[in-house]
Amino acid sequence: MSALLELEGLQVFYGASQALFGVSLQVNEGQAVALMGRNGMGKSTTIATACRMLPLRAGRVRFAGQDISDWPSFRAARLGLGLVPEGRRCFPNLTVSENLIAAARPGPWDMARVQAFFPRLQERADQLAATLSGGEQQMLAIGRALMTNPRLLLLDEATEGLAPVIRQEIWAAITRLKGEGLSILLVDKTLSEILPFADQCVILERGAVAWQGSPQDFTRDVEDTYLSV
Repeated sequence: MSALLELEGLQVFYGASQALFGVSLQVNEGQAVALMGRNGMGKSTTIATACRMLPLRAGRVRFAGQDISDWPSFRAARLGLGLVPEGRRCFPNLTVSENLIAAARPGPWDMARVQAFFPRLQERADQLAATLSGGEQQMLAIGRALMTNPRLLLLDEATEGLAPVIRQEIWAAITRLKGEGLSILLVDKTLSEILPFADQCVILERGAVAWQGSPQDFTRDVEDTYLSV
């Protein structure tokens, strides 16, 4: 299985404060990797760095065989990195359709396919994104990322704050995407949902990789050590 995304020894700072201390991880073609850890441990920073939204002090980002460490984020997106950011960040004053059109790039994911995947987006096509429910906005954020026709989908807390029934819809959608062969790197806190979904797990502790392995290797001791409050 070939590597699609390779993060090697990432060191990232916010001003004088270091946020990542040598983070390394890999996502292979067709693989789902869960990025886990308590709040403030560097998960969102790792996602943003992979998408080239933060500069590197040291380390390397490789995607699809290319070193993109010095690339701006728009070039990384064009290469096939599709981000579903924490907090959804839909364009509030654009309609659902306009949000999708704004991200469109050539490929198999077009408006019709996204609307078929999330029928609610077709029903709400002419509504402003600001008027949608939280769950509908999350569907829109995922649909917008799919419109970029990504090779890797990066989801940062895609189900946070959603009602249980909506969480189930989002997980079902993500599982379908994995079944279609899309590579996925996701951040989520719900072990009962993330462990059956993931092929590999990476846990961050204070900006560094503290544990990684398969869900089958994930034990109660690992949970108590790195994830319990």
